[in-house]
Amino acid sequence: MIKTILVGLDGSEHARTAMRYALWLGDRLSATVIGLHVVDIVSIEGSFFHDISGSLGFEPYLDFSSKMREVLHERGRGLLEEFREHATKAGVRFDTALSMGVVANEVAERARTADLVVIGHRGVNERFSTGLLGSTAESVTRKCLRPVLISTATFRPISRALLAYDGSERAASAMHAAAEFCIALSLPLTVLTVAKDSDSGEKVLGDARKYLASYQLDTQCVVQTGHAPERIVGYIQEHGFDLLFIGAYGHSRIIEMVLGSTTEYVLRNSGCPVFVNR
Repeated sequence: MIKTILVGLDGSEHARTAMRYALWLGDRLSATVIGLHVVDIVSIEGSFFHDISGSLGFEPYLDFSSKMREVLHERGRGLLEEFREHATKAGVRFDTALSMGVVANEVAERARTADLVVIGHRGVNERFSTGLLGSTAESVTRKCLRPVLISTATFRPISRALLAYDGSERAASAMHAAAEFCIALSLPLTVLTVAKDSDSGEKVLGDARKYLASYQLDTQCVVQTGHAPERIVGYIQEHGFDLLFIGAYGHSRIIEMVLGSTTEYVLRNSGCPVFVNR
């Protein structure tokens, strides 16, 4: 059961949407929501300023880092105050945390005492990112040992959930999380498996049906054929799901530090929030 939710705040619109999802869930799950802002140490200790000053032939301004640190901490306190106001208005139990370090590392470390991490799909530096998934969101998803919900740019109340299930251990873990989540929020759950043919797909779904039979859930099981990443994304778009549950990787895992190709593709293209379970 989700009782502590950690949400990352960086001032971006994606992060504000993540905050809305976290508070929405906190209200319905009677959970405590912790707003976390990390002062990015790279912004303070990075080599950019020193490289520029060196190339121009003068010594770096020695007090630059301390002044930058002060400015960034003040900005962080402002973001946490904004979070307090929203949490208070929503009537949700909350706490705040301000830390400094490498953002993804700090979020993953703070997540050790949380049940769920909620982060925006893109961050404050989104216009400088070359990928479709923000670098911080991708790093947190890779490193975090807790489930991560990656929100979209706009908020929409969750009413229909989809589970991508391939029979793997990680997918089974995601199925457990999906069942508990949907029971708590009284949501219907659709289970989708993508297989080379309908017979093999039905065999995979048989295990899901047996597991979910012990839950009082409104469930539907669907087999699709084709390329798994594209079919999952296509099915979400065709049927308007509000949330996808997926394991961090499936049968094609190579090493634990790398997300499965299906998971990564879906994170980049789903169009709805994605609950990634390890």
